[in-house]
Amino acid sequence: MRKNFDLNQFLPYLLNQAAEVTSTEFQGSYRDHGLSRAEWRVMANLGAHHTLTAAEICRITFSDKTKVSRAVQGLAEAGLLRRSLVAGDRRRESLSLTDAGRILCRQIEHGALDFDAALRAALGPERAEALALCLRDLIDMGQAKGQAGGQGK
Repeated sequence: MRKNFDLNQFLPYLLNQAAEVTSTEFQGSYRDHGLSRAEWRVMANLGAHHTLTAAEICRITFSDKTKVSRAVQGLAEAGLLRRSLVAGDRRRESLSLTDAGRILCRQIEHGALDFDAALRAALGPERAEALALCLRDLIDMGQAKGQAGGQGK
Protein backbone atom coordinates (compact mmCIF):
# COMPACT_ATOMS: atom_id res chain seq x y z
CA MET A 1 0.00 0.00 0.00
CA ARG A 2 1.34 3.36 -1.06
CA LYS A 3 1.64 6.21 1.45
CA ASN A 4 0.58 9.76 0.74
CA PHE A 5 3.34 11.96 -0.56
CA ASP A 6 4.99 13.98 2.21
CA LEU A 7 7.49 16.52 0.92
CA ASN A 8 9.20 16.69 4.31
CA GLN A 9 9.94 12.95 4.13
CA PHE A 10 11.02 12.96 0.46
CA LEU A 11 14.76 12.16 0.48
CA PRO A 12 15.72 14.24 -2.60
CA TYR A 13 14.02 17.26 -1.02
CA LEU A 14 15.75 16.68 2.32
CA LEU A 15 19.13 16.29 0.60
CA ASN A 16 18.60 19.51 -1.33
CA GLN A 17 17.54 21.42 1.77
CA ALA A 18 20.52 20.13 3.75
CA ALA A 19 22.90 20.97 0.91
CA GLU A 20 21.52 24.49 0.62
CA VAL A 21 21.70 25.14 4.37
CA THR A 22 25.28 23.92 4.70
CA SER A 23 26.39 25.59 1.46
CA THR A 24 24.90 28.91 2.54
CA GLU A 25 26.62 28.66 5.92
CA PHE A 26 29.99 27.94 4.28
CA GLN A 27 29.77 30.46 1.43
CA GLY A 28 31.29 33.28 3.47
CA SER A 29 34.59 31.40 3.41
CA TYR A 30 34.97 31.88 -0.35
CA ARG A 31 32.77 34.94 -0.91
CA ASP A 32 35.05 36.92 1.42
CA HIS A 33 37.68 36.37 -1.30
CA GLY A 34 35.37 37.52 -4.10
CA LEU A 35 34.62 34.04 -5.43
CA SER A 36 31.29 32.65 -6.59
CA ARG A 37 30.14 29.13 -5.66
CA ALA A 38 31.08 27.86 -9.12
CA GLU A 39 34.53 29.47 -8.94
CA TRP A 40 35.15 27.89 -5.53
CA ARG A 41 34.09 24.47 -6.83
CA VAL A 42 36.49 24.78 -9.76
CA MET A 43 39.32 25.90 -7.46
CA ALA A 44 38.64 23.19 -4.88
CA ASN A 45 38.72 20.47 -7.54
CA LEU A 46 41.87 21.83 -9.13
CA GLY A 47 43.39 22.00 -5.65
CA ALA A 48 42.55 18.33 -5.12
CA HIS A 49 43.33 17.01 -8.62
CA HIS A 50 45.96 19.58 -9.74
CA THR A 51 45.11 19.46 -13.46
CA LEU A 52 41.70 18.92 -15.09
CA THR A 53 39.80 19.91 -18.20
CA ALA A 54 36.55 21.86 -17.95
CA ALA A 55 34.67 18.75 -19.08
CA GLU A 56 36.20 16.74 -16.23
CA ILE A 57 35.19 19.44 -13.74
CA CYS A 58 31.62 19.35 -15.09
CA ARG A 59 31.53 15.58 -14.66
CA ILE A 60 33.05 15.56 -11.15
CA THR A 61 30.88 18.39 -9.81
CA PHE A 62 27.70 17.58 -11.77
CA SER A 63 27.84 21.23 -12.88
CA ASP A 64 26.48 22.89 -15.97
CA LYS A 65 29.04 23.51 -18.73
CA THR A 66 28.14 27.22 -18.91
CA LYS A 67 28.67 27.76 -15.17
CA VAL A 68 32.04 26.03 -15.24
CA SER A 69 33.08 27.98 -18.33
CA ARG A 70 32.19 31.30 -16.68
CA ALA A 71 33.99 30.28 -13.50
CA VAL A 72 37.10 29.29 -15.44
CA GLN A 73 37.04 32.61 -17.31
CA GLY A 74 36.68 34.61 -14.07
CA LEU A 75 39.45 32.70 -12.31
CA ALA A 76 41.77 33.09 -15.31
CA GLU A 77 41.10 36.84 -15.46
CA ALA A 78 41.84 37.09 -11.72
CA GLY A 79 45.17 35.33 -12.23
CA LEU A 80 44.14 32.33 -10.14
CA LEU A 81 43.91 29.74 -12.92
CA ARG A 82 46.19 28.80 -15.81
CA ARG A 83 44.93 27.41 -19.12
CA SER A 84 47.07 25.44 -21.55
CA LEU A 85 46.19 23.45 -24.63
CA VAL A 86 46.04 19.68 -24.25
CA ALA A 87 48.75 18.06 -26.36
CA GLY A 88 47.29 16.60 -29.52
CA ASP A 89 43.86 18.23 -29.05
CA ARG A 90 43.65 21.96 -29.70
CA ARG A 91 39.96 22.01 -28.69
CA ARG A 92 40.63 21.12 -25.05
CA GLU A 93 42.42 23.07 -22.35
CA SER A 94 44.21 21.72 -19.35
CA LEU A 95 43.38 23.82 -16.27
CA SER A 96 45.52 24.28 -13.19
CA LEU A 97 45.86 26.79 -10.38
CA THR A 98 48.53 29.46 -10.51
CA ASP A 99 50.73 30.03 -7.45
CA ALA A 100 48.28 32.73 -6.33
CA GLY A 101 45.38 30.33 -6.90
CA ARG A 102 47.02 27.59 -4.84
CA ILE A 103 47.69 30.01 -1.97
CA LEU A 104 44.09 31.24 -1.98
CA CYS A 105 42.75 27.69 -2.26
CA ARG A 106 44.79 26.63 0.80
CA GLN A 107 43.49 29.62 2.77
CA ILE A 108 39.88 28.71 2.00
CA GLU A 109 40.57 25.02 2.70
CA HIS A 110 41.59 25.92 6.27
CA GLY A 111 38.13 27.44 6.79
CA ALA A 112 36.58 24.40 5.10
CA LEU A 113 38.31 22.06 7.54
CA ASP A 114 37.06 24.11 10.49
CA PHE A 115 33.53 24.15 9.04
CA ASP A 116 33.60 20.39 8.46
CA ALA A 117 34.88 19.74 11.99
CA ALA A 118 32.10 21.86 13.51
CA LEU A 119 29.46 20.08 11.41
CA ARG A 120 30.82 16.67 12.38
CA ALA A 121 30.93 17.69 16.06
CA ALA A 122 27.31 18.85 15.90
CA LEU A 123 26.21 15.51 14.42
CA GLY A 124 28.51 13.37 16.55
CA PRO A 125 31.18 11.08 15.09
CA GLU A 126 28.98 8.03 14.41
CA ARG A 127 26.15 9.96 12.73
CA ALA A 128 28.63 12.07 10.76
CA GLU A 129 30.42 9.00 9.42
CA ALA A 130 27.13 7.25 8.61
CA LEU A 131 25.93 10.35 6.75
CA ALA A 132 29.22 10.63 4.83
CA LEU A 133 28.98 6.96 3.84
CA CYS A 134 25.37 7.36 2.62
CA LEU A 135 26.24 10.49 0.65
CA ARG A 136 29.23 8.80 -1.00
CA ASP A 137 26.97 5.88 -1.96
CA LEU A 138 24.45 8.26 -3.54
CA ILE A 139 27.22 10.05 -5.45
CA ASP A 140 28.65 6.74 -6.67
CA MET A 141 25.19 5.63 -7.84
CA GLY A 142 24.72 8.91 -9.70
CA GLN A 143 28.13 8.68 -11.34
CA ALA A 144 27.49 5.09 -12.38
CA LYS A 145 24.21 6.12 -14.01
CA GLY A 146 25.92 9.13 -15.64
CA GLN A 147 28.61 6.89 -17.15
CA ALA A 148 26.08 4.34 -18.34
CA GLY A 149 23.65 6.63 -20.08
CA GLY A 150 24.57 10.28 -19.76
CA GLN A 151 23.91 12.58 -16.86
CA GLY A 152 20.64 13.91 -18.16
CA LYS A 153 21.82 17.52 -18.25
